[in-house]
Amino acid sequence: MSSTAEAAEAGGGRRERLFFALWPEPAVQEALTRLGRRLVRKGGRRLPPEAVHLTLVFLGWVDPATRACLERGAGEVSVPPFELVIDRAGAFPRARVVWVGPGVTPQPLARLEAALREAAARCGLETDTRPFVPHVTLARKAAPVPGGPLPEPVRWPVADFALVRAHLRPGGAEYEVLRRWPLRA
Repeated sequence: MSSTAEAAEAGGGRRERLFFALWPEPAVQEALTRLGRRLVRKGGRRLPPEAVHLTLVFLGWVDPATRACLERGAGEVSVPPFELVIDRAGAFPRARVVWVGPGVTPQPLARLEAALREAAARCGLETDTRPFVPHVTLARKAAPVPGGPLPEPVRWPVADFALVRAHLRPGGAEYEVLRRWPLRA
């Protein structure tokens, strides 16, 4: 057992590495993956279509009782469906990450992220305090790409959000959608 797995199981319960995310339908995942191939022509590790997502709130290692609390909190979120327009490219050069995201954050997306962060706090979790920068990672260990507008935006109709488990593997994380909640006003 790895030290990470031992740490995750310390304290009595099986812990899971979780986060809330927007998880696109396959057609949007494919469109974003094609975009990644155009942006990152060589080098780097491109994410496969089934791994493409937008993280809303990273939760870290979570025990079963806290997960149940998070699921109750997620069920109370009231945000209407919206369209997310992915129209900008960028990079986090130090992390060697290439990403795409919205030039303007839709108000429902900002409200969704804030509501989920509040739910996590009510469940006793500390989350990242940095400002929310909505983005979809397309490649890791990649050379930076010029930031700026995309020639053709990807339109993503957002109708739900998900609780996701990250399985850490030597070749990179694998993701499992555990549960989805529909957006509603």
